[in-house]
Amino acid sequence: MKVLLLKDAKEDDCGQDPYIRELGLYGLEATLIPVLSFEFLSLTSFSEKLSHPEDYGGLIFTSPRAVEAAELCLDQDNKTEVWERSLKEKWNAKSVYVVGDATASLVSKIGLDTEGETCGNAEKLAEYICSRIAMESITVYQTIPHPGIQGNLNSYYSQQGVPASITFFSPSGLTYSLKHIQELSGDNIDQIKTQKPQHQKQNCLQLEPLRKDCTDAAMMFAAIGPTTARALAAQGLPVSCTAESPTPQALATGIRKALQPHGCC
Repeated sequence: MKVLLLKDAKEDDCGQDPYIRELGLYGLEATLIPVLSFEFLSLTSFSEKLSHPEDYGGLIFTSPRAVEAAELCLDQDNKTEVWERSLKEKWNAKSVYVVGDATASLVSKIGLDTEGETCGNAEKLAEYICSRIAMESITVYQTIPHPGIQGNLNSYYSQQGVPASITFFSPSGLTYSLKHIQELSGDNIDQIKTQKPQHQKQNCLQLEPLRKDCTDAAMMFAAIGPTTARALAAQGLPVSCTAESPTPQALATGIRKALQPHGCC
């Protein structure tokens, strides 16, 4: 059964994207299509703040991109030596919070000890830390549409047909891809919005004419977390699966559970 993940590929130590591997363990054939590109912002200001840990009670890395921004600051400003000599130790004397295991793994590579990665998502992490410290935020990157999103989606639909599920990994990813998905799905996207749950095939759309691999198929929408799920709901799209945590294992388990009643393989 084919599933579509709207994210870029990230190889782990085994040389494979962990989402593809975990979904494959459940017999699901996953394809990754990146829908976002990133532009780094305010790096000069961020670099200055990293140089003064005495001014802050800790660090919060909200995504892998935020860690990449920190690495850029260290590299571009020739601060790697001073980071290893003193700054890293000073930051490690404070709390370093992260959202998710992927971010935690990257933070550990720059020598910082993390906490909070088991909270599951940003909202739960915020509850965990908001009463502990006063916070100051800095935006170090912004999202823009991936330049190949339309072509990649067109190619996928023409070659693979309509997937059993589409997973969105951020509200901005939904914003940039939904128009193209609507165009490729035609009137079917409106049927998804208006269809009422029926028995086990709730929150899904029958797509027999479009699917190549199943005559009784249904496309479902999945979200990596509650914020993305709310963004889907705001567009009038039913969410059949929200990962309990932003990890490959949790998403694979959720998608498999959501798809299982349909009896299509």
